[in-house]
Amino acid sequence: MVEIDEARRRAEDAGLDLVEVGPKADPPVVKILDWGKLKYEKEKQAREARKKTHTIEVKEVKYRPNIDKHDRERKTNRVKHFLSKGKKVKVTVFFRYRQLRRPELGAEILDSLTAEVEDLGIVETRTGLESRRMTMVIAPVKTDPVKPDAPKKGDKSKASGSDKAPPADTAADRASA
Repeated sequence: MVEIDEARRRAEDAGLDLVEVGPKADPPVVKILDWGKLKYEKEKQAREARKKTHTIEVKEVKYRPNIDKHDRERKTNRVKHFLSKGKKVKVTVFFRYRQLRRPELGAEILDSLTAEVEDLGIVETRTGLESRRMTMVIAPVKTDPVKPDAPKKGDKSKASGSDKAPPADTAADRASA
């Protein structure tokens, strides 16, 4: 007990805290440190770890086998929008009653959708008819952004007047031609 009292006095003299790290040891193990600073650093590490995590959002678009052409186009545009934003898309085709006899209609919808979004996404999973639905998950294609060739400050080839537009035709020029 004398050693702990000595450690407590040293911590108070230094303006630090006495933290017990090994309470079950005989004698208990203690450390002299700044508890507030340690707590802050742990919270900071946790914040940094949360920043580095990347969650992929999955959006769902639902179709029916007898969907009209315009409605199909609108939903397909929604799928394209989600894929361009970098989100995964779960496409579901729901069947009812007699529609279950024609699963090829749902497969046709999924096939045409796959063909339309092939430049924006790739099919991760696709299931056949399960219960009353067919599903497909499309993941966005990772593309490297292409930067346009902008003229550099010291580049004189683009800055010259050679690429200027020709002067507009006037009424006199058109009459003489």
